[in-house]
Amino acid sequence: MSNQWILQGTNWLGDTGILTLLSQHVAYSAVALAISGLIGFPIGCYTGYTGKGEASLISIANALRSLPSLGLLVLLVIMLSSAFESDMAFYVPCTIVLVILGSPSVILGTHAGISSIDPSVTDAARGMGLSGRQYLLGVAIPCALPLILTGFRNASLQIISTATIVAYVSLGGLGRLILDGLSVGDYNKMFAGAILVAILALIIDLIYVLLAQILVSPGVRRRHLHTFSNKNAKEPT
Repeated sequence: MSNQWILQGTNWLGDTGILTLLSQHVAYSAVALAISGLIGFPIGCYTGYTGKGEASLISIANALRSLPSLGLLVLLVIMLSSAFESDMAFYVPCTIVLVILGSPSVILGTHAGISSIDPSVTDAARGMGLSGRQYLLGVAIPCALPLILTGFRNASLQIISTATIVAYVSLGGLGRLILDGLSVGDYNKMFAGAILVAILALIIDLIYVLLAQILVSPGVRRRHLHTFSNKNAKEPT
């Protein structure tokens, strides 16, 4: 049974054990998410604050989301393999693919959060003489934090679930269990890999729920929930 395969201690240890593959999977995902945040967060802040390029932003984000991840990965490995040595020839293309996948959620979440701030709040901040930087750091970002966290949350889950494809180019991660199990017809191993990815995604999802409780002020959280409830109430049944 699959649960027996997961519970066997020998399957957790060693260079190809679950613990090693899990740490690799988390490392790939964390690096891709960090780069996605460094790219997407400033862009979302700029477009959300200035209102410039909103239509182009949405179009580009949707286009990036529609790219076939596995096909793009293979293409980048072929194109970049001669530029790097050792595993970097595979690691760099994998990171690029995961960043392309995660950045749109970060950008759109940040943009939506900042652009949806009540204009009266913006007018009050300007009336107090706050500069653009002071407004973003002290007013806009704290008010937009629920949607910003939602963007990072969606990006994290997409990256974690898609990071399984790095196994197709000889790297590690939990996708290794699925690919190796498929190659030898070991469906218990494949099932274990899929279950572990799902559990990891659920844990990350729970972490974001806890972060929202800790980082978002109660007033902003209540306003966000009230707005969400009103939108649902207005939807036709």
